[in-house]
Amino acid sequence: MEQERKLGEPIIEFKDVTKVYTLYKNSREQFAALFVKSRKFKRHKALDGVSFTIRRGESVAIIGKNGAGKSTVLKMITGVAFPTTGTVKVKGRVAALLELTAGFVPDMTGRENISFKCYVLGLGENEIKEIEQKVIDFADLGEYIDQPVRTYSSGMKMRLGFAININMNPDILVIDEALSVGDSAFKKKCKNKIHELINQNITVLYVSHGRDIKEICKRCIFLQKGKVIFDGSMDETMSKYPEFGR
Repeated sequence: MEQERKLGEPIIEFKDVTKVYTLYKNSREQFAALFVKSRKFKRHKALDGVSFTIRRGESVAIIGKNGAGKSTVLKMITGVAFPTTGTVKVKGRVAALLELTAGFVPDMTGRENISFKCYVLGLGENEIKEIEQKVIDFADLGEYIDQPVRTYSSGMKMRLGFAININMNPDILVIDEALSVGDSAFKKKCKNKIHELINQNITVLYVSHGRDIKEICKRCIFLQKGKVIFDGSMDETMSKYPEFGR
């Protein structure tokens, strides 16, 4: 069990992180503000003094109601957003199971999209060759792997996206409600793969309101209105806040 394994060095560190978004009424006012100082906006504090450290090999759930700041935390970990104040440190390669169908080229085949997407994600040619067959086997799309992605259903594209990200040998795996892909057999295969990665000392962050957070994560960070209100074991969290994970 994870509690019995010795965890590694800090791999993700948030120190007193605040994120403030400037919100405009519409895109026209946002564009005008590029050229003329405007007062027609609101400021929204998505994160307010958030601090935590996650070590290599931990499996951590990040929970909270809509608007709690979960997505902002994930965006900072994946390098899409940056803090207004405070510091965020992330070490190693991050694979994010967020927008699973993003980045595909419709007229390329599934096989071609594997190479293309892996290249965009920063993998070298040798690494892509090494994992290509693993991705194809995991996605299990049969003959469709050599058909244009525009012929795929949304479920098929999600399977391919999941297969690419989970097989790219990440140091950190970020999952945001992604285990809704495919049928029950494919979901089971995805969960088994995640457990396999945890056993290999990969750090897993999982945002979900489903019961599967208890199956995968040992620790939980609970956000509310941009603040960390609880950070402890999953059992403690479910005891203290039973409305989550039902």
